[in-house]
Amino acid sequence: MGLTSLLQRLHRLAAVALLGFASGLPLALTGQAMQAWLTLDGIDLATIGFLSLVGLPYTFKFLWAPLMDRFELPAAVARRWGRRRGWLVATQLLLALALWALAGSSPSEGIRAFAVLAVAVAFLSASQDVVVDAYRTDLLPAAERGMGASLGVMGYRLAMILSGGIALIWTDPGQVAAGQGWTWPEVYRFMALLMAGAAVVSALLLPSLAPLPPAPPTATPTASAGRDLRGFAAVLLAVAAGWWLTDRFGTDIARALVGPLLEGSSLPAPLQRRWINLVALLLGIGFTLPLAAWTARRAGFTTLLSGLESYFSQKGAAAFLLFIVLYKLGDAFAGSLMTAFLLKSMAYTSAEVGVVNKVLGLWMTIGGALLGGALMLKLGLWRSLMVFGVLQLLSNLGFWWLAVSGKGVLPGLVLPAFDWGFVALATPTPVDGGLLLAVAFENISGGMGTAAFVAFLMSLCNQRFTATQYALLSAFASVGRVWVGPLAGVLAESIGWPLFFIISTVLAAPALLMLQWLRREVDALDDPRPDQERGRPAPGL
Repeated sequence: MGLTSLLQRLHRLAAVALLGFASGLPLALTGQAMQAWLTLDGIDLATIGFLSLVGLPYTFKFLWAPLMDRFELPAAVARRWGRRRGWLVATQLLLALALWALAGSSPSEGIRAFAVLAVAVAFLSASQDVVVDAYRTDLLPAAERGMGASLGVMGYRLAMILSGGIALIWTDPGQVAAGQGWTWPEVYRFMALLMAGAAVVSALLLPSLAPLPPAPPTATPTASAGRDLRGFAAVLLAVAAGWWLTDRFGTDIARALVGPLLEGSSLPAPLQRRWINLVALLLGIGFTLPLAAWTARRAGFTTLLSGLESYFSQKGAAAFLLFIVLYKLGDAFAGSLMTAFLLKSMAYTSAEVGVVNKVLGLWMTIGGALLGGALMLKLGLWRSLMVFGVLQLLSNLGFWWLAVSGKGVLPGLVLPAFDWGFVALATPTPVDGGLLLAVAFENISGGMGTAAFVAFLMSLCNQRFTATQYALLSAFASVGRVWVGPLAGVLAESIGWPLFFIISTVLAAPALLMLQWLRREVDALDDPRPDQERGRPAPGL
């Protein structure tokens, strides 16, 4: 490899790591960090579980991703940055504004307004993810996807360590009382400034993408811009109609279905209402998604339909979607209320959770991601997914052990007070040995599994529909993270934490069984030959 080629490769991989950071930063701000803010503001556990639904845009982002495949920003922007980088700059600037607005709200004084702003942040974050995923997939050649995925995961985890871990140290009451901490609004304003900086990096430092190859003669004709916009509007109306019908009739239907069963149970009335609300939510999903799909076809949302048809034309497409939902389900279930579990049930301090779960987990996460990318070069895609998936499953048992054994079973350590400028501890902080062990195992295995999973998703996409297809695939991947929140909150209150973590472990097993069944199809994705030579349909529009 010549010096020029080496520098270009390093430029590509550095860009992927930086974009991973930009992509991961807002996720914790509508997830773990927001959960901690709500917990310390006195919001009840079940409400926190339901507020995980502010992440719904991560599930539905494939609905507007086709517009980012189909349209470019104004001509001057497109000429300077191209369609991917132009969208990156726009979404990152809007994210900065939305985070600044969220910093000015208060959960305890206006939970509805807070939730609306959080949804706006999640929507813009999901939109940024659409562009980041498409840009990374278009940028990296097949040989660099494993290492690129691991570096992207590394940047992503570093951002979550900052916004979901170090932020807990900044906001610890002891730190604030000592004059060295920050309030949550101050943290969110700082994150807004970081997103503005990410927009500057995207505008000035990212490598340009090669132009799209010409569409083959057999490709589907490009839809008019007006028709695609009308199709998108029709799909949004269908989703809004599904939401309204669920809100209007869902609770009554759910009560009629499960009310008699709950009335004969020993569950207290508030938990019975939570279960009814959960069933109503699931009924609404089961109605709204088919309605949106039917509307897209009737309205002629061509870019969405063409991208989906291109994906489903490959062998094993439907089975891959089910596997994508299942692969991270156990992890998502265990992690959906992790911060509340550590703060409320285990009674760790905010500083201890931040230090152990994030700061000390920094090198473990980086090591796991990089180790995963390196092992993929030797193991290949299928074996990496299997080995790392088994480790992810076992990591959930660490938190079961922690819930059963309690604090102080293993010797811990005391971190001395420090001040590194960007983070400080005002007083020495004890660190529980059991917490450190459980978090270390989870961080290392999670980083390895995510690196293999991202490389797997990239291998399924065709370049002409990268935004649409990757958004669809990653939306299915986020189903577990978003939709298990309401169930997790209700279930944890109903059965207790030890059994909750056992269930999370069991939920990780079906993906591994399915992966064994799909071995031939996954091995085919490792084939370095072009799509047409290995029997995969060529991209078209």
